[in-house]
Amino acid sequence: IAGPSGAGKDTLIAEARKRLSESYIFPRRVITRPTRSDAELHSFETEEWFQQASAEGRFALSWEAHGLLYGVPRTIDDDLKAGRHVVINVSREVVVTARETYDPARTILVTAPREVLERRLASRGREPPEDIALRLERQKDIPADAIILNDGNLGTALDQFLTALTS
Repeated sequence: IAGPSGAGKDTLIAEARKRLSESYIFPRRVITRPTRSDAELHSFETEEWFQQASAEGRFALSWEAHGLLYGVPRTIDDDLKAGRHVVINVSREVVVTARETYDPARTILVTAPREVLERRLASRGREPPEDIALRLERQKDIPADAIILNDGNLGTALDQFLTALTS
């Protein structure tokens, strides 16, 4: 799952987690950002810990974005070997790598109009307006098997998201 910050990826993933069977796995990412109650459920680790874990090969995928380090645990390999579907939120920067590493893989792009993204990012209160503007300027085309426009009606976006995940 990929898309710009504020598109609602975490919201859709959280709702899908509640509705899909145990054959769908939603691994918790490791991020060098302290956990907040209003943010994605993730494992917080220090940069030193993260670098060591990365050097030891504990991540299936890892990347840096917005001054933070992100990693997806290597345990997804076991889930995939067991025939489970693994659903992960990744940076647009690693989509091609993920698709090459995990073939077959499907990419679902979740997006929203710029004004919706800007409003959502501002409501988080995590960063100043100039940082939000920089996030909104960062665009990257990615190969996508499905595109979900999450611009207001969560029910509609969720239905489309679930269909994209399960088809």
